[in-house]
Amino acid sequence: MLLAVKNLTKTFGNQVAVNDISFGIEEAKVVGFLGPNGAGKSTTMKMITGFIRPSTGSVSIHGIDVQEKEYEAKRLLGYLPENNPLYGSMYVRESLQYTGKLYRLPNLSKRIEEVIDMVGLGDEQQKKIKQLSKGYKQRLGIAQTLLHNPPVLILDEPTAGLDPNQLHEIRNLIRLLGQEKVVVLSTHIMQEVEAICQEVIFINKGKLVGNFSIEKRPEMFENKNLEQVFYDLTK
Repeated sequence: MLLAVKNLTKTFGNQVAVNDISFGIEEAKVVGFLGPNGAGKSTTMKMITGFIRPSTGSVSIHGIDVQEKEYEAKRLLGYLPENNPLYGSMYVRESLQYTGKLYRLPNLSKRIEEVIDMVGLGDEQQKKIKQLSKGYKQRLGIAQTLLHNPPVLILDEPTAGLDPNQLHEIRNLIRLLGQEKVVVLSTHIMQEVEAICQEVIFINKGKLVGNFSIEKRPEMFENKNLEQVFYDLTK
């Protein structure tokens, strides 16, 4: 199992943010993680990546428990948070060098060239990050998640705020990555789910309300928005 989430729960005081969620992903694919604002998507992603500890439950990557062997597990993960934190005063290539040194990667210059080419940053690599458009900042964020070549990528709202051209290019990149890696991405956009995802996981009010392949349930997505799909799942 590439990614296994078992009975994951997170409480903040009396508030239950995530309530006993379980799912598993066995092979490379793009999985949409859907839910309205406040559903618990980002909290779940932060627990999967080890940034916050669950109240109960566990997450494992390739059988390695994220809490018990945090360092080992995180080497198998790439995480792009929703706010995509970047050092604006750094140059693109400098930022990748910094990230690569944190991972102590061998042959770092070669790997940086590979990742720059993979995400389409070639024309922007000599710029400062603060000079980049939103789309190229997202590409750089994805490049950082890819640098150590992890088998599992967790992307929180990776296409939020992009213009139509940027949106198309980032979706194509994610679709390509999903051929070799598990990619779990959160989104509010049903068209995005239909365009790039093979499987969907629905969460609402901290609870799992659906988990199935799009190919097996195409009727769930035909001419519907996110609210309509959730109504069909919970009625």
